[in-house]
Amino acid sequence: MEMLQIVLIRPGATDYDRQGRIQGALDIPLNEEGTGEVQRLAANLKDLGIESVYCSASESARQTAGAIAGALHVKLKEMKNMQNLNQGLWQGMLIDDVRRKQPKVYRQWQEQPETICPPDGETLGEAKQRVHEAIGKLLKKHRSGVVAMVVPEPLASLVRARLGPKELGDLWEAAAEHGSWEVIRVGPQSVASRA
Repeated sequence: MEMLQIVLIRPGATDYDRQGRIQGALDIPLNEEGTGEVQRLAANLKDLGIESVYCSASESARQTAGAIAGALHVKLKEMKNMQNLNQGLWQGMLIDDVRRKQPKVYRQWQEQPETICPPDGETLGEAKQRVHEAIGKLLKKHRSGVVAMVVPEPLASLVRARLGPKELGDLWEAAAEHGSWEVIRVGPQSVASRA
């Protein structure tokens, strides 16, 4: 039975990660910690048989994906419409400031993120639609084998929810994840039903 494996990779750390700031769709490069994480990622991923690396349109994702693709000697492709969730006026803010200044909104984003739209940002529904279309194209192109996707949080949580039965979870907590990876197995029935 043929199966596609998607290695979902979160980019290495940025200064915004270190500071606890909301990055959203801002282009923030890797910091020194993130560069080290990417080197470890490339070493850890070398035996997985990754055939190509896809990335979202953010500086940290491009840097991470470029280093991994280079180390693995595979093609790198930027995915259209896979920019991170636009968190509008929250972008650049400290997560703690949102928690302190807007406690109700903060809790609602934790418990029911679909009901919140950051000021001048996009809703989770809009981002899910973009992810749905982009992943659909990827699944049509790759029915089996191993491909990697480098996408930052909270976009990575949307990708994971799109590919499997997992819930979104706490997107504030997920935002702290960087320099990590997981393998998601996508069977032929999943591809057909989700394409």
